[in-house]
Amino acid sequence: MEKEKIFAQSLEKLKQTGLIQGGCIDRSQLEEAFAKLELDENQLALIEEYLKKYKIGIDSPIEAEEELVKEEADYLAAYLKELKELETEAQRGELEAVTLSAMAGHHQAQHRLLELYLPKVVEIARLYCGQGVGLEDLIGEGNLALTRGVTMLGCLEQSDEVEGMLGKMIMDAMEVAIEENLQNIGQEQKLLEQVNQVAWEAKQLSETLCRKVTPQELAEETELSEEAILQAIRMSGDQIEGLTSPKLSGK
Repeated sequence: MEKEKIFAQSLEKLKQTGLIQGGCIDRSQLEEAFAKLELDENQLALIEEYLKKYKIGIDSPIEAEEELVKEEADYLAAYLKELKELETEAQRGELEAVTLSAMAGHHQAQHRLLELYLPKVVEIARLYCGQGVGLEDLIGEGNLALTRGVTMLGCLEQSDEVEGMLGKMIMDAMEVAIEENLQNIGQEQKLLEQVNQVAWEAKQLSETLCRKVTPQELAEETELSEEAILQAIRMSGDQIEGLTSPKLSGK
């Protein structure tokens, strides 16, 4: 169990490192991460395949399989132009000095550190593209996490921990957005299935009785609850064939 725990922790840390580094890790980083576990070549190959799912390459980035759609490409070009105007490239020695000042709680340094990390948010967002959330939304979530993160650096002891902490906060925010989107899609699918089921049951009963049926009658003759039927009616805009329009006041 201890080895499994170490493996899971090492794999997660390596994934985060790859995402922070723009979708690429060195082979030496891969081997070093699992050195204590003495994995064989086949096991390391499986880890490489796992990392590929997150668009993380070994020694070189994985080429994007899909181009950004035009709207996203236009947005990205405009956004990168804005970043260029902010001078998001650090001067020699600036990043270290700004990081230390931000850790000490200096607001101006925190603001500057945020600017310096904005391009990193874009890099990470591009790696999360294609999972149901648009590039603009991913960048927005990442920027919000970064804004919070630069004010929370006082808990760290070493400046070399900053990149990992900010990177993880950015990635966590994007992953939450993707998960919430998947949950919303699942909920919408369930509602659609519910509407279709009510419509089918209403049609069958209506044909049997040769007239439209009420929600109450449909509930009595099927396993559907009256509440589910009324919800389906509302979702369909009261357009379910064979079902009378209920008086929804008070419901």
